[in-house]
Amino acid sequence: MKLKQYLWTADKGLSEVDKEPAVQDPQLVLYFAAPGLMNDGQRYKDLQATFPGAHLIGCTTGGEILGEDVLDGTIAVTAAKFEKGQIKVASHALTEGENSRVAGRALATRLKSDGLKAVFVLSDGTKVNGSELVTGIRDVVGENVIITGGLAGDGADFKQTLVGCDAAPAEGMLAAIGFFGDISIRHGSFGGWDRFGPERIITRSEGNILYELDSEPALDLYKRYLGEEALRLPASALLFPLSVRSGAEDKGDVVRTVVGIDEAKKAMIFAGDVPQGYVAQLMRGNFDHLVEGAQKAAEQAGGGEESMLAILISCIGRKLLLDQRIVEEVEAVAPVLGPKARLTGFYSYGEISPHGFTGKCELHNQTMTITVISENG
Repeated sequence: MKLKQYLWTADKGLSEVDKEPAVQDPQLVLYFAAPGLMNDGQRYKDLQATFPGAHLIGCTTGGEILGEDVLDGTIAVTAAKFEKGQIKVASHALTEGENSRVAGRALATRLKSDGLKAVFVLSDGTKVNGSELVTGIRDVVGENVIITGGLAGDGADFKQTLVGCDAAPAEGMLAAIGFFGDISIRHGSFGGWDRFGPERIITRSEGNILYELDSEPALDLYKRYLGEEALRLPASALLFPLSVRSGAEDKGDVVRTVVGIDEAKKAMIFAGDVPQGYVAQLMRGNFDHLVEGAQKAAEQAGGGEESMLAILISCIGRKLLLDQRIVEEVEAVAPVLGPKARLTGFYSYGEISPHGFTGKCELHNQTMTITVISENG
């Protein structure tokens, strides 16, 4: 596999960031763009002109990752040419009121064929229930196909996220890459958040909408914990995600992050399902634990001596909390993956990966999730 990385900035345009030779006729170009940069379609046309014939897949972000840097206001670009494996891309435009599971099935159906090993998916970050999306993909491709990816970001604004697949990025889009042949896909996902406060029962919810915890309006509970920060909802709730599990004995808990609120119904809208009857517990971040979590995700994915592309998808909540220290989680990942790994990625509204304990592919929040792509032999 041959890789070449570029960075677009407002003052320099698109420029090389490594000393590798240009990749001739790349099959795939991944791009992760700051909010606002792709809206007029010009940056997409520029990429199309620079990489004719390549599949262009990308999304908007809460921050861009390239090499060991965390950036804002840029476009991180990676061109890839596969010498032994093959890829296939697909997209799906959400229709008004379309169920996310149905949308996931439609997307996966366009990819499924013999030999499919893995699916990397990018999704609109505000219009999709990520849990249902992943379930729909699993319905079609089965449990043995690895599913990774993430939900597009919009800084901490939660207003508009864009995804593109061989077309200018747009709202309400899903995009996916299917991997076939002599391609190895490894993955890791870890959080590092600390639970606090009592465990509570989700007494009323519907899909990804949480109405009550222990029969108390969920929004009232969050506001009590947030104090003055409640004025900044929903962004401030990113600092207090929710751990959700089916019961006290369930070791496969997932973390859920807030993407919206409903003041009238005193409800909170999460990126994925918060099932009624499940146990929930508030979480908060510790700087060192979050950085250690990123390192553990890299250890799960594993390094190697071969050329590899490592796509890092971390949650916007981690970026808001770590602030000036955010680069430390990327710096913790790089030495574990090794010198042959080329890093890119973005800060998201949700991460998709097999669960570290259960192995089941599902939506996560507030994690560092890593997809490592290489070719065998």
